[in-house]
Amino acid sequence: MATAETESDDHLGDWADRHLSRRRDHAACLPLDDEVEAITVRLDRILRHLRQSVRHALDEVGLQNCAYETLHLLMIRDTPGRATPSALAADLGVSGAGMTGRLDALERAGWVRRTPATGDRRRVDVVITEAGERIWRRATVLRGRAESRIFDSLRAEDRACLAALLRQLTLRIELPDGPAAD
Repeated sequence: MATAETESDDHLGDWADRHLSRRRDHAACLPLDDEVEAITVRLDRILRHLRQSVRHALDEVGLQNCAYETLHLLMIRDTPGRATPSALAADLGVSGAGMTGRLDALERAGWVRRTPATGDRRRVDVVITEAGERIWRRATVLRGRAESRIFDSLRAEDRACLAALLRQLTLRIELPDGPAAD
């Protein structure tokens, strides 16, 4: 929510405004769109702040972000709390070896266990434990609070508008022929 203090500081600009000013002074010959540059810089700053806030929230319960992400994706499935290692790896965008390392750490912590898969005992499923579900729930609440603190400065309709705009961009980059990621 904007306060008299933040409204009076608007004329000073934010970090992105200062970045653009410096870029204009030192790289004016580069054909960059100031508006796109400002959006990109702001998204990057917000994402860094969001990651830091979430990291602090997860630290409160003793979870690293990769452990939280794994538990979270395990819990929000069609089969909550149960998945194959390969399905988790695909969802997380990590290699099979990377997933094995994550699962080993989660299993040592007592937050997941590997069990024979239903219907095919040659395969394994990853199953969250009661302790894993408890820590995931506590972390999710703290993470949600950290995220809300960042976005509470926006009115509900502005958050909805931002969500819609970001969805448009996300859909664009998720298209098979979307912008190339360099």
